[in-house]
Parts: sequence; structure tokens; C-alpha cells
Amino acid sequence: MKRKKTAGAMVYHILVTCGAFIMVYPLLWMILSSFKPTNTILPTARQLIPATWTLDNYITGWKGFMGYTFATFFRNSFFISILSTFGTLISSAFVAYALQRLHFRLRGFLFVLVLSTMMLPPQILMIPQYMWFRRLNWVGTYYPMIVPYFFAIQGFFVYLIMNFIGGVPKELDEAAKIDGCSYYGIFFRIILPLVTPAMITSAIFSFIWRWDDYLSALLYVTKPEMRPISLALKLFNDPSSGSDIGATLAMSTLSIIPATILFLFFQKSLVEGISNSGIKG
Repeated sequence: MKRKKTAGAMVYHILVTCGAFIMVYPLLWMILSSFKPTNTILPTARQLIPATWTLDNYITGWKGFMGYTFATFFRNSFFISILSTFGTLISSAFVAYALQRLHFRLRGFLFVLVLSTMMLPPQILMIPQYMWFRRLNWVGTYYPMIVPYFFAIQGFFVYLIMNFIGGVPKELDEAAKIDGCSYYGIFFRIILPLVTPAMITSAIFSFIWRWDDYLSALLYVTKPEMRPISLALKLFNDPSSGSDIGATLAMSTLSIIPATILFLFFQKSLVEGISNSGIKG
């Protein structure tokens, strides 16, 4: 029996390792190929380890376009991602607390509306949103990519935080009321500290989604100096002027660093936020 268990464990770990390598291989290829000379990337595509190592792709890519270095595009992406993530967390937490703890008319109807936003593909809302933002003279600014997220437009985060709040014992709310806490006091002093894993999970997902958002930048950003990374990477592959695969891979490698660091620092809270549907009291 012990030998069978050992053999089963070995087979399991071998299969998992092979599957993990297959999943990670495209990422490894991108990172390692970014250190190859540009003219050798495609001819040696099957070769994972570079025969000749070079940093020319990073130097060329960091120079950017039209007098704007890639530091400008990084700064734009950070600005959009951080502000929209902050708005998402604040608004989603307030809405989740209201729908989970407060009792008011049309509460169930509003909850259904929140869930319905999760079922609509973003492409359906793309045209009416663009027309609305154009009437507000927001096209050509960052407002369409930041302001809407301060109004809890992503039902996924509201639903996630609601599940965590539902796991917080209501006796804590009642005890806080007896001590003189208002609804805001209960939210900030009792609820918010206890749903930290859900908030961290929401922050990571929101940051990554905004960081990788290409379509919104394509629709609303018109000035070269306002481009985020997701849109700036496209400029390396312009059919009319040529493509620089090496610079594209190099800057793509740099673009995944912030999300990777964020995941590594908050991995424990992220796993807890995904695996748990609430806090067990």
C-alpha cells in the first residue's frame, strides 16, 4: 500500500509538473526571446534558450515613440489602474454592505440589477457608452476609464464582497449599535477589517483588468502622450511602417512585472479570497 501511494504521488506530481510547464511555456518563450537579437527570434522560435544574449530590445523599446519614452506609458497605466481600482473598491464595498446588511425597498430588485451586469458582455455596452461619453466631451480624456468605476459598475466585485460580509456574524453589528456606532461606524470599524481578503482579491483583479484594458484605451485615448501600455505596445507592430518583434517582447515582459509583484505580495490573501465564500464566525 505504501509503494502504491508513493507511485501514485510520483505520477501525480509528474503530470502536474508537465501541465504547469505547458501552461507557462508561452510566457517563458516571450521572456527569453526578448533577450534574442530581433532578426533571430522567428528563425529560432523553437529554441527556448537564446544562443546570443542581448539587451538591445529593451534599450530600443524603452526609447518609445515620437519623443515619448515607455516610462510615460507606464506612468499613464499606473495612473488609470490605481485610480479606477480605488474607485472600484470603495464603491463596491459600500454597495455590497448596503445590499447585504441594510433593509430598504427595492433591495432585491437592485441586487438583480447588480447580478445582471455580470451577464452582459462589455461589447454590447460599448457603442451607447461611447455616445454618452462623447456628449459629455470626455472622449480624449481619462474620465471614461476612471470615473465609471466609482459607481460600482462591476457586479463581480459587489457579489464577492457581499459573500464575505454575509459570513460576518450579525451579532457584531448589534453589539456595535449598542455601543453607539452608526452604519458608517459599523462599516469602517467592523465590516471593512473583516473582509480584507475580499478587498485584496478585488484590488488585484481590478488592477490587472484595468492594466490590460486595450479596448477602452483604443476608444477614448487620442493623444500619443496619454497612451497606456496596452495601447502603446501596438505601435511596435504597425503594418504600414514595419514591426519590431524584439522590442514588443521586451516591453511586454516589463509590462507583466507590476501584476506579478502584486500577486506575489498578496498571494495568500488572493487564494483565501477566491476559495472562501465568506468568513466563518
